[in-house]
Amino acid sequence: MLLVGLTGGIGSGKSEVARRLAALGAVVVDADVIAREVVAPGTPGLDAVVAAFGTGVLSAGGGLDRDRLAALVFADPEARERLNGIVHPLVRARTVELVAQAAAADPHAVVVNDVPLLVEAGLATGGGYDAIVVVAVEPSTQRRRLVEQRGMAPADADARIAAQAPLADKLAVADYVVRNDGDLAELDAQVRQVWAHLAARAGRTMGS
Repeated sequence: MLLVGLTGGIGSGKSEVARRLAALGAVVVDADVIAREVVAPGTPGLDAVVAAFGTGVLSAGGGLDRDRLAALVFADPEARERLNGIVHPLVRARTVELVAQAAAADPHAVVVNDVPLLVEAGLATGGGYDAIVVVAVEPSTQRRRLVEQRGMAPADADARIAAQAPLADKLAVADYVVRNDGDLAELDAQVRQVWAHLAARAGRTMGS
């Protein structure tokens, strides 16, 4: 099994790369999806979040109001650390389970951990990855996508970009870089090239 860390800044198109790798045969483990699962209604994770931040972070239906929680912790580093201290261990534990399942099912699996904050969380060197793929875009591209595609105000887009590690820090830990300022045809070609390298390192034969 080859364990790959996939990361990139907000608006980089990392999810597009993950989808393409999955279509080519990778097992994708999405940290964002897991982060939602571990605080779903009825979970110990949600109970812990409510204990830390109060019932005001719950929606009318009893689930986590992610927008309200994000607004609460985004501008408060101490609150963000408190939240991370609850969620990150749960995400790590579930990730380990899913990676182990993939390895048991296929010893030549390419398992891609899609981790938006891989660099920020210090996992580039301590995450046990065999390779790291960084999806890179210029800050101007990020800003345009966040404003045009997600409807963010320009100031909010700039704040979100600034809150993440700079591109140079991500590139410094990359084994493979996918540049995504261009069109989807360019993206496809790069992803296929990266996949060929990853599959070969995992001992996969062509087409498997």
